[in-house]
Amino acid sequence: MAILVKTDNPEGLLNEIKRVIDERVTDLWSYDSSGDFSHTPDRWINRAWLRPEIGDGELKFGILGTKDAGMTASLYSAYHAYFIELLLTHLDKYFVSAAATAKKTAPDYF
Repeated sequence: MAILVKTDNPEGLLNEIKRVIDERVTDLWSYDSSGDFSHTPDRWINRAWLRPEIGDGELKFGILGTKDAGMTASLYSAYHAYFIELLLTHLDKYFVSAAATAKKTAPDYF
């Protein structure tokens, strides 16, 4: 259930994602001091986080669950779909493709 984003500049894309959030281009996402992203609508905030991992030609996001609640299909599908929506809506010129895996995949943490 990881998000895999193909890009020539993974670090640059990560910086652009943070810029879009910092400049309030979107208010649907936030990130914490660890650099993990959370979906901010009341239904989803702090129920999971997406942790970025920079790779060669790829930016990966693993999902982190909470200790007190299990990862559900609804939770991971919402986080993956809405995050890919953020990328497509605001940052499409910074990547070639984005995909979500269907099963637990490195770098998922739950």
